[in-house]
Amino acid sequence: MTLLTLDFETYYDTQVSLTKLTTMEYIRDPLFKVWGVGLKFDDEETFWVGEDEAESEISDIDWDTTAIVCHNTPFDGFILTHHYQVTPKYYYDTAAMSRGLWPSISAKLKDVAERTFPDDPTMRKGDELANAKGVYDLPPDLEESIAGYCIQDVDLTYAIYKNLIGQYPQSELDIINMTTRMFCEPLLHINRAALEESHQDEKDHVEDIISKSGYTRTQLGSPVQFKKIVEDDLNIVCPLKPNSKGEMIPAFSKNDAGWKQMVTMYPQFNHVWDARVALKANLKETRSKRFIDAADPDKNTLPTCLRYYGAHTGRWTGIENLNQQNLPRGSILRTSLEAPPGHLLYVADLSNIEARIVAWLAGQDDLVEGFAEGRDIYSEFASDIYGRTITKQNDPLERFIGKQCILGLQFGMGYQRFMESCASGAKGPAVEFSIEKAKSIVNNYRSKYNKIDTLWKRVESKLVTSMHDPEELPYGSALVFKNGNIELPNGMSLKYHNLQIIQEQLTYFNHKGPIKLWGGKITENIAQALARIVITDAMLKLENTICSGRIALTVHDEVILVAPDKDPDAIMNQIFEIMCIQPRWATDLPLAVEGGYDKSYSK
Repeated sequence: MTLLTLDFETYYDTQVSLTKLTTMEYIRDPLFKVWGVGLKFDDEETFWVGEDEAESEISDIDWDTTAIVCHNTPFDGFILTHHYQVTPKYYYDTAAMSRGLWPSISAKLKDVAERTFPDDPTMRKGDELANAKGVYDLPPDLEESIAGYCIQDVDLTYAIYKNLIGQYPQSELDIINMTTRMFCEPLLHINRAALEESHQDEKDHVEDIISKSGYTRTQLGSPVQFKKIVEDDLNIVCPLKPNSKGEMIPAFSKNDAGWKQMVTMYPQFNHVWDARVALKANLKETRSKRFIDAADPDKNTLPTCLRYYGAHTGRWTGIENLNQQNLPRGSILRTSLEAPPGHLLYVADLSNIEARIVAWLAGQDDLVEGFAEGRDIYSEFASDIYGRTITKQNDPLERFIGKQCILGLQFGMGYQRFMESCASGAKGPAVEFSIEKAKSIVNNYRSKYNKIDTLWKRVESKLVTSMHDPEELPYGSALVFKNGNIELPNGMSLKYHNLQIIQEQLTYFNHKGPIKLWGGKITENIAQALARIVITDAMLKLENTICSGRIALTVHDEVILVAPDKDPDAIMNQIFEIMCIQPRWATDLPLAVEGGYDKSYSK
């Protein structure tokens, strides 16, 4: 297979740029234009192809046998698939590889080059691109400057690729390829009419709320004018908060403590508070509109916008302002996603996978056994809480609390946070507990599942010890603690950058600053990382096994596969079988899958 390292240089101006538009909108914009592209075939010398020759050069490539390497491949890959209508055989991405090796740290080409070649000053990104902003047709001297800059970036990207490829597991390279393909070669269609109707309904709803407030959009949207409303019209002392410079400014964000206190104290002005929140939430386009704008206007396909290794644990995060990791059940955002003609969406969800992993890792055999036997663990613990038999059918609220305990307390949540979580109603019905009851529930959990309590202490101790002990410190069959990191069974690691103890608090750093660590949090990181490995292993097996099947999307512990509408029950059963295959490093980990198939993402 031919390896092609490439980098496109494209027109940009004040409005037509990636700072204003999503990748999809930018490349589909009528003003979009390829100035040229830097190309490097295998180890051959890199060369520049200008605007006039680019299309011919690209069309002459045998794409059935060509893999591409880019830094931020979704951008360059999307240009290939949507501007030139060609699809590479495989996608490598040095930015994605960097995020996997150094999670939570900048993946910009400049920064990756410095980390990859710390002792080689020649391996550095060149000067900033010559100012070509708003120049549609490049004059020769400017094109020459851009060409030189581009060739240097291509050479640097290739050098980084050659350095990193030996450190990267093939399975993870395949996940990078799959993630990029979901974006550049999308399978999901949208129900445009349903989304447009939803968008209009949202707009009408917001306008109604604003009208009932008695104030204008300008008055509600301006911090200065809204402060005047609060102080002069409503006669309320304005809540304040410090900004990044230490200056006191109005605390008008819906998550500000001052805002929450104000709206709680003055419910008679809910019509004003609701209008402010509704307006601010809609200053940017609604999510329905963002789905419409992101979809291909002709094919109606919606790119799957996921960032590989977006989270510290290896989980995906949303990109391009779509956040497809947050699609509420039953919402129009879910139900508008449809399979292409002649196909169905096959949805499979790994049931309570993180709770199963925690129980297995802790050696909490009674809980593992309960999962393996298919017992209703949530109802069983709820029965302990309430002192009577709780069932899913007869006691949904009580069972819900049992579920919150199993899923929340497994990571060391204290009684205060447990009280707040239940009272918030963020994950279901709002339930309030007294301090005494909350303490009793937490103590009951830690006593009943005491090995999970021990797990928190052991992983924290192992991590601290590994900071000073050069020897590998295995933990069970899945983990190895080494040099302040946790090696995972897929060849990747949970990395804690600049891990240290500050004022007796275990702390590491990412690009935003210090992050505190403790046993429960470490356990949560491990559970999420191992669950992600189980899911990605299944995704690769599904694409290699299900005839004509391709992964279209993953949402948390769910996998959405597009496959032909032909004997769907047999396909679904095959999916269940594959996803229940236990990993080689946890052959006694009980797995369970639920799901189904439909024309739309209705689960």
